[in-house]
Amino acid sequence: MPQSGAALADARLKPNPARLAILRMALTHFRNYDSLSLELDGRPVVLTGANGAGKTNLLEAVSLLTPGRGLRNARLEDLVPHSASDGAWGIAAAVETPSGSVDLGTGVVAGDKRRQVRVDGKQARGQTALAPYCSAVWLTPQMDRLFLDGTEERRRFLDRLVFGTDPAHAGRLTAYQNTRRQRQRLLSEGRADPTWLDALERTLAQRAVAIAAARLDLARRLDIAAAVDDDGPFPTPRVAVLGDAEQWLGEQPALAVEDRLADEWRANRGGDAASGQTSLGVHRSDMAVWFAGRDMPAAQCSTGEQKALLIGLILASARLTAAERGAQPLVLLDEIAAHLDPDRRVALYQRLLDSGAQVWLTGTEPNLFEPLGESAQYFHVANGHLTATTGAALS
Repeated sequence: MPQSGAALADARLKPNPARLAILRMALTHFRNYDSLSLELDGRPVVLTGANGAGKTNLLEAVSLLTPGRGLRNARLEDLVPHSASDGAWGIAAAVETPSGSVDLGTGVVAGDKRRQVRVDGKQARGQTALAPYCSAVWLTPQMDRLFLDGTEERRRFLDRLVFGTDPAHAGRLTAYQNTRRQRQRLLSEGRADPTWLDALERTLAQRAVAIAAARLDLARRLDIAAAVDDDGPFPTPRVAVLGDAEQWLGEQPALAVEDRLADEWRANRGGDAASGQTSLGVHRSDMAVWFAGRDMPAAQCSTGEQKALLIGLILASARLTAAERGAQPLVLLDEIAAHLDPDRRVALYQRLLDSGAQVWLTGTEPNLFEPLGESAQYFHVANGHLTATTGAALS
């Protein structure tokens, strides 16, 4: 049974050095923040305020301390406020890690449209340099339709979960997409040399198989991590990856799948040139999720069950990341408390506190977070400004 709110209010974070925590964060010309400096102590962070105040923007800033386009999948030019005409923006943070403190920074400088990354003040070669230091999982209201909308969002969600334990996955995806676009451009221009295409398709097949194998392996390990909480308040999800390459890997050795993919692409050159699209590949794969206890596809579950399944996936992913990377990831939960009944809300808070992770929670109603008591630190957000409050002040 979940603890009562009063009992949970007395809980404290368990000492757990194997975790990540942001201790300082500064924003410059990011979304609705012209300038912000935030000091933290490692406890969970609760951000409350009206819709549009900038709560989610702060979570997005945290998510951009990991490789990728963050929790909104935003373009770089969308991250800077209109008041910053030079297009420059920046995020800097002091991050506590199991191996010590590290200063991370990312952003765009004036006159350069590329995103830059710094680690301890030194310029890094790309976003992948963030991966060894910082990892995060997140859940936003926009993900509530994950099981109902198109495959692209589910595929992106799946790949983000893979990043959590396998940072090299980001590089695989980038290399695959670059090779796929190169092949498609040659086909569309009608100037492709068959030998050149053969080489591209062989490389594409190798990269596709590596991506498919990583996704399948993540789904298998995620099922194991989710089963730990089989008797918990959140439905146990089961995950499968649907796609030609993934299916073939279950039937044939990897080298045979590479040959099969390359043969299919060779046979489809005419059709791909005419359509302007690559008709086969891991860029078309999908993620399927089941409610294990009812043996029901997530898409057929109620809205409440779908939300609970998403939470179960995030908790399982965080548990898996902690076990395999030796550090709790940052957990970013946007507007999650209002969608849970009181017992399930308290149960979620208890699991988050027990994990020792630094969790970032947002909501419009401060009273939703009262069960956290002094176990969290609180900030009120209004018009791009933060004001520290206390748990007692929320009562």
